[in-house]
Amino acid sequence: MKNKAVFLDRDGVINRKAPEGQYIERWDEIVILPGVGDAIKRLNEAGYRVIVVTNQRGVATGKVRLSEVDHIHEQLIRGLAKKGATIDSIYYCPHELDKKCECRKPEPGMLRRAVDEFDIEMRLSWMVGDNASDVLAGQRAGCRTVLISEGFSRRSGGLADVVVANLSQAVESILQLDTFPL
Repeated sequence: MKNKAVFLDRDGVINRKAPEGQYIERWDEIVILPGVGDAIKRLNEAGYRVIVVTNQRGVATGKVRLSEVDHIHEQLIRGLAKKGATIDSIYYCPHELDKKCECRKPEPGMLRRAVDEFDIEMRLSWMVGDNASDVLAGQRAGCRTVLISEGFSRRSGGLADVVVANLSQAVESILQLDTFPL
C-alpha cells in the first residue's frame, strides 16, 4: 500500500519568514510558529508522511551557506522530534530564480523526488504553503493544496483547495476532508 503525505513549505508555514528581501541564514534566526509541533504530530498520528519542500534561494545568492541550510534542517528535525513531531525528510532547491531547474517551486521536482523515495500516492496527499508557487507545485505534482494566508480571507483562495490562517487550521481541514472517501 502506498503512503500518503503532507508536504510543507518551511518559511511562513513552520517558522516565521525573514523580512522581505532577506534570508534566514542561521539556526538562531529560526522562530517556530505557534502550534507547529502539535500540528505535525497530529499528521504523524493520522498516518501521513510529513515532508518539507523549500526554496532556498539564499544559497544561490551567496547569503546562506549550504552547510548552514543543512544545519538548520537538522536542528529543525531534532527540535520538533522533542515535541513528538516527525519530519520524514526535507528537500530544498538552492537555485537562483532564473535558473531552469525541476526542483524550484512552482516546479514539482522536490515533491516528485519524495514520491519516488517514499512510495507516495499523490491523490491522497496534500501540499501546504503560504504562496502561489507552493500551491502550483502541489497541483503540478497531482495532490490537493492548502494555502496559508496571513490576512486569512476566503478571497485569497480560488487557487488552492483550502485557505486557512495557519498550519494548525490546515491540519484540521486536511483531517476533516480526508475522513470522507475520495
